[in-house]
Amino acid sequence: MSRTADEARRAELLDRAVDYVCGHGLAELSLRPLAKAVGSSPRVLLYYFGSKEALVVEIVRRGRARQQAMMVELKPKSAAPGDVARALWKEWSKPEWEPLTRLSFEVYTMALNDPARFPGYLEASINEWLTALRGCTKTEATILIAGFRGFLLDLLATHDRVRIDRAVDRWISAVYRD
Repeated sequence: MSRTADEARRAELLDRAVDYVCGHGLAELSLRPLAKAVGSSPRVLLYYFGSKEALVVEIVRRGRARQQAMMVELKPKSAAPGDVARALWKEWSKPEWEPLTRLSFEVYTMALNDPARFPGYLEASINEWLTALRGCTKTEATILIAGFRGFLLDLLATHDRVRIDRAVDRWISAVYRD
C-alpha cells in the first residue's frame, strides 16, 4: 500500500469519525461502535491513530478545523464589528452546524474538567473567536464570545430560533449602539 493511500484512508476515517462523534458524543466513545460506523475495525483505527486517546485528539482537531474554515469563509456585508458579529451568528447558528457546536461544548466542558487531556484547547477556542471577531476590541470580542456561547446553548436546548435571533440582534445593537 502506498503512503499516499494510507494518508487518504486515515483522513477519510478521521472525517467519518468526526461525523460519528458529532452525532453520538465523545464522553462515552467506544472504539468498536465507532469502527463499525466508519467502516473499519478497532485494530485499523489503532493502526492509523496509535491509541484511542490520540484518535480523540485528532477528532477534536479536525472538528476545530471545520469550524475555523467556516470562520475564514465568513463574508460579512462590511467590516463594521456589528456586521461581522451578525454574519458570524447567522452562519454559526445554522442547523447544519448544530452537531459540531454540541461537540464543541462537550469538548470545552471536558477540557475544563481535565485540561491535560486537551492541552491548549481552551486557549485556542478563545483565540479563534477573537480572530473571527476581527475589527472588535478585545473587550467587545469578549462580550460577544460570552453572549454567543449563551445564545448557542439556548438554541441547542430550545431550538427557538425566532426568539433567539431577535435577542441576538438586539444584543449586538446594544453592544455596538447601532
